[in-house]
Amino acid sequence: QSLSRSPHLSLLALLFFSLCLSYFLSQSLSLSLTHFSVSFLSFPPFLSLYLSLSPSLLDKYTCSNLKFKACHLNERISFESSDPKFGVRPDGSLYAQREVANLSEPIQFMVTARGSKDTHIWETTVKLALAGHTLPPPINQVMCEQEIHFITFPRRHQRGSSTNGLRRQKRDWVIPPINVPENSRGPFPQMLVRIRSDQDKEIEIRYSITGAGADQPPSDVYIIDPVTGKMSVTKPLDREDRASYHLRAHAVDVNGNQMEPPIDLYIYVIDMNDNRPEFKNQVYNGSVPEGSKPGTSVMRVTAFDADDSTMPNGLVHYRILNQSPHIPIPNMFTINGATGEISTIAAGLDREKVSQYTLIVQATDMEGSLSFGLSNTATALITVTDVNDNPPEFDTKTFLGEVPENAVGVVVANLTVRDRDQPHTPNWNAVYRIVGGDSMGHFTIRTDEITNDGRVTVVKPVDYERNGAFMLTVVVSNQAHLASGIPSSLSSTAGVTISVLDVNEAPVFPSNPKMIRFEEGVPADTTLTIFAALDPDRFIQQTVRYSKLSDPGNWLRINRTNGQITTTAILDRESPYVKNNVYEATFLAVDNGSPPATGTGTLQIYLIDVNDNVPVLVPKEAQLCERSRPSSRINITASDADSEPNAGPYVFELPSFPPSVRRNWTISRLNGEYAQLRLRIPYLEAGVYRVPIMVSDSGNPPLTNRSMIRVKVCPCDEHGDCTAVGAVASASLGTGAIIAILICIIILLSMVLLFVVWMKRREKERQTKPLLIDPEDDVRDNILKYDEEGGGEEDQDYDLSQLQQPETLDHMMSKPAGVRRVDERPIIPESQYPVRPTLPHPGDIGDFIIDGLRAADNDPTAPPYDSLLVFDYEGSGSTAGSVSSLDSSSSGEQDYDYLNDWGPRFKKLADLYGGGEED
Repeated sequence: QSLSRSPHLSLLALLFFSLCLSYFLSQSLSLSLTHFSVSFLSFPPFLSLYLSLSPSLLDKYTCSNLKFKACHLNERISFESSDPKFGVRPDGSLYAQREVANLSEPIQFMVTARGSKDTHIWETTVKLALAGHTLPPPINQVMCEQEIHFITFPRRHQRGSSTNGLRRQKRDWVIPPINVPENSRGPFPQMLVRIRSDQDKEIEIRYSITGAGADQPPSDVYIIDPVTGKMSVTKPLDREDRASYHLRAHAVDVNGNQMEPPIDLYIYVIDMNDNRPEFKNQVYNGSVPEGSKPGTSVMRVTAFDADDSTMPNGLVHYRILNQSPHIPIPNMFTINGATGEISTIAAGLDREKVSQYTLIVQATDMEGSLSFGLSNTATALITVTDVNDNPPEFDTKTFLGEVPENAVGVVVANLTVRDRDQPHTPNWNAVYRIVGGDSMGHFTIRTDEITNDGRVTVVKPVDYERNGAFMLTVVVSNQAHLASGIPSSLSSTAGVTISVLDVNEAPVFPSNPKMIRFEEGVPADTTLTIFAALDPDRFIQQTVRYSKLSDPGNWLRINRTNGQITTTAILDRESPYVKNNVYEATFLAVDNGSPPATGTGTLQIYLIDVNDNVPVLVPKEAQLCERSRPSSRINITASDADSEPNAGPYVFELPSFPPSVRRNWTISRLNGEYAQLRLRIPYLEAGVYRVPIMVSDSGNPPLTNRSMIRVKVCPCDEHGDCTAVGAVASASLGTGAIIAILICIIILLSMVLLFVVWMKRREKERQTKPLLIDPEDDVRDNILKYDEEGGGEEDQDYDLSQLQQPETLDHMMSKPAGVRRVDERPIIPESQYPVRPTLPHPGDIGDFIIDGLRAADNDPTAPPYDSLLVFDYEGSGSTAGSVSSLDSSSSGEQDYDYLNDWGPRFKKLADLYGGGEED
């Protein structure tokens, strides 16, 4: 009764019963260890105590009414708490050692119980929460840790001569795994197990451990006291980083000799809820058709918890925290808490009202416990996809339009519709159909891809005179069919009234093109036909006038008023203007409307062939051996400009005159198109022969033509081919060719004779006038090109003294007359030049030039005084000053009177600068 009144006492009674039962089982399964013993702890995850505390603990040092009871009633137990804010008294009561500032979240820590003999160790997890907070469901059974005693290795019986001698036989150890909770707060190092050898009383033993976590990476996680054998963990463990460790324990003496075989230690890290669930994506995208029924699957969200998935720490539960917008109700979707599958829970999804929903989804571990579980959130975007649940509807029931007659490709009306489905999708795209009023197919409706309007377009010309208006019935639908259960709308049908506008139409030729047949050779001024056009405008009286547009042979003319066609020349079927026996001409018909309209008509004249062309022999030339042989023959045929039956078959025959033709030649017919010409006599002298042949066609009456074939008769080799000598011998020239050759020879001889006469005359002129300078030798008006500059002064043997300025003029007086090296005008009387007569005779010109040349050679004042002097070397010691000192810009006047003394060649300069009598 007292237990039922107090839940705390019930929990203590259950805990005490469980611990006693565990101790009893451990004692019954204990083994005696005589060789090597280990005492260790196990931390099962289900030994967690959940306590609900009063808020008074937050500010008072009040003990809780929960106590720990030991299974060993005859053994004293000590308790230790891993949280310094809480402690456990020897009687097992839990109390707060200091003021707890905040207990809004549950607090978790470890409590360790140790026996007085240091052989029994228990640990459990305590979670504290304020009274009124939701706690996880209580654990069905709390058990004391199973106590592991020393393991005994049985002795092995050894066979020998003595039957009574027995020796101990070793057996492998079976060590249960060691469970260590992750994220333990210490203090560290925290002892896990004690290893001991039964020889430690006789021999000093040193203990060590090896493996990953001890002497291998990650190193120094576990350590062991080499003397006492106590193995401890040095830092908090993380199960998500490493869930288990495999170590080996060794026992050696002080000299390093192995005293016991190594034993395997397996350490498992017990999971704690230290990881929040993590969504694979922060934003999930899904879609659901509008109008979907409840229970329609939409999408799935997935979260992963790094904690142990087999324990509540890693079991994730999903829930929807919020839906936006709340239309038509706040809870349009639900989520499967275990799988994360989102589905619809209510009807009423309408894309035209809400096109997208935003859901905030929460994932919580600890099987969804909001008090003890860790949570995380993600966003789910659900797009409501469109279905064709809205039929298109016309904006008005009647549309108007107009079109000119005979117009094609013109838009005459624009049909507008409205559709609430998603634009530019098959559910929105409109399809227009004409269901009435257009039996001849004059119109079609094309859909504008951007506006979805219907463009009524003319595809076949309409005639105002036949139909002045059209009443069309148009139906509009979508590319996609309407959704199931959606009826079509009455507004999906409309009427279109189209008025036809009258325009001036061009005259029309009834038969275009018009074909007529005539025999060729029709004379001029023959009437062929009347090619008249009709005016389609029946309600208007108009006059039509005709003219010619195209007449390649200028064979026809047309009457301007009635369209009568007459010939102006003979129609010839063999003319190049006739193609396939048809002559084609084009005519125009123009009315007097406003504006005038023009129609075009084509007249085709089929010319029937008559036999008006003689056959012509083919080929015109051939080659034949001078001696008759079977292979020596010529195949001949004929060509006729006429067509069948006025052409072949042909008849070939030799004329009776001259008689030598039939005496030397014979002709035989191969078929209607070909015949063979060959020698009748055994031998015919080499040469060129013109053989006449009579060719007749098959016309009615037939036409005969006397044609000539030019046959070259030549000697042949054994193969029947003409030899080169024979070909030359048989070659002959016609009269025209001979005359042309003679004319060419006469022209060539005349040109040679004229050239010889011209050369003789030129030679005579040179002899009679030797002083005349040849234009090629005249240097006054020619450009002199010097290709070689020279190697300089050192490689030329010149008398440089002649180029130096003399100090006196004595050496000049001793030189012969006419030899001058100084550019100075001598102070001597000028020479007298011969005076040229006023009207010299042409024969005296040569004598005059000779006298002038002789006088110039003997004149010291003549060139080379005033000629161009080229100096290659200037020399040293010149008495002349530097020309750089000259100043051409001096304002002083210079005396140029000396130019009058330089002779007639400088007279022009003297007149310009000298200032003579004219000044």
